[in-house]
Amino acid sequence: MSLIWDIGVVKTATFHPTVMKRTAQNTYELAELLGLSASDAAQMEIRSDLNDKIINVVAQKKLTHEQVAKLTGTSRTRTTALLNRNTQGISTDLMLRMLGALGYRAKISFLKAA
Repeated sequence: MSLIWDIGVVKTATFHPTVMKRTAQNTYELAELLGLSASDAAQMEIRSDLNDKIINVVAQKKLTHEQVAKLTGTSRTRTTALLNRNTQGISTDLMLRMLGALGYRAKISFLKAA
């Protein structure tokens, strides 16, 4: 998966604020730009992959948000948030349970960190 994020960094001068744009090609570069750790980047990548899969499965099955909520045993509000990529306040555990309720399971592989 490839993520491209544009991060605007504001530097203030006396009367001339400037914006420097930086582009992150992956979650690790994004974490670095945001001053986050490599473990934060790994968590962001896993959660993003889980979110992508849930969204894809729901689209493939042509389910409504209400149907997904009932199927997964969570609220429609939380389901809608997740399907709109707003995962703040949604645990990785819930994302895994939702994926399972949709008929999939996650397979994790381990790679040595650079």
